[in-house]
Amino acid sequence: MYSKPRVIPVLAFIDDDLVKTEKYNKPRYLGDPVNAVKIFNGKYVDELVICDIRASLNNTPINFKLLKDIASQAFMPLGYGGGIRSFDDAKKLFKIGYEKVIFSTELYNNTNLIKECVNYAGSQSVVASIDVKKHRDKYKVYIKSGTKEVSNDLKGYIIRAVNLGVGEVIINSIDREGQMTGYDIDLIKQATVGLDLPLVIQGGAGKREHFVEALNAGAHAVAAGSMFVYFGPKKAVLITFTNL
Repeated sequence: MYSKPRVIPVLAFIDDDLVKTEKYNKPRYLGDPVNAVKIFNGKYVDELVICDIRASLNNTPINFKLLKDIASQAFMPLGYGGGIRSFDDAKKLFKIGYEKVIFSTELYNNTNLIKECVNYAGSQSVVASIDVKKHRDKYKVYIKSGTKEVSNDLKGYIIRAVNLGVGEVIINSIDREGQMTGYDIDLIKQATVGLDLPLVIQGGAGKREHFVEALNAGAHAVAAGSMFVYFGPKKAVLITFTNL
């Protein structure tokens, strides 16, 4: 049903700065996101996701100037998430070179916006991003950078997103984010039951073997941040890429 599994680097930024977090907290400054994109160009990545990880939480506007600079340097498909609050925001992102718009907070707050984007650009260009934390044996859904719980029914929340017409679902494990100890395999198995759309798993990758484990568990693509910006046990900053 699906082509070769994708490996997707995820670059997070706050204001103009490339950062990396752990469990969505403690952002560490890494440098200029535009320079990072230039490096990834030479690595032949499948696609790249860019996220403003504080835009929804802080109610800040989208930094279109930075995103346009990034798009001008990117030779791979781009997706963007963070602070997309209107149809005009989404159309502007498509216009400056982004193939996918990614929704998390507005997936909960503004279902009409999701439908508008699907009608305009097609399902393949609209992505649902779902942040989860595990509480005992149950996965709960959060928005606003993991600060606000909105559902204790992960499967129902995924079905809700699918019914809005999205073409892809990203599941982010807040518990595993930045830990580099492996993806949450149980999360993947639960999220993929009955799901007919591609599922991308994010949160926990630290080595190539983690990709294989996630794909064997049912994920259709794997996304990672720390693994592609850190090197060695002391986490020296080094932009790199590992494919399957």
